[in-house]
Amino acid sequence: MANRTRSRQFTFYASTEEWALIEEKMEQAGMTNASDYIRQMAMKGYVIELDFSAVKELAAQVSAVGRNINQIVKRVHTTDTMYQEDLAEIQGCMEKIWQLLRFTLLNQR
Repeated sequence: MANRTRSRQFTFYASTEEWALIEEKMEQAGMTNASDYIRQMAMKGYVIELDFSAVKELAAQVSAVGRNINQIVKRVHTTDTMYQEDLAEIQGCMEKIWQLLRFTLLNQR
């Protein structure tokens, strides 16, 4: 393999129990490639797994609220009239955004 970016090979032996532990820790770190996992552990001493699922969910919810606000703005521009209900709906949307933010931040601890 002349085109390898890593020219040095490192080989080590592990017992069945040690390898099972390595595989378990690799799975906990969300990694599937043993070479990458062992390389990261050798160089950094740790692997950090970040879970962005709550942030992705928050982004989706905020996007949905943003669409609602855009619909209200479009209605206001079409009718040239701003109704009290429109303002109340926008305030409700903003409150929902703040609730989502608080929920996400409190559940990440």
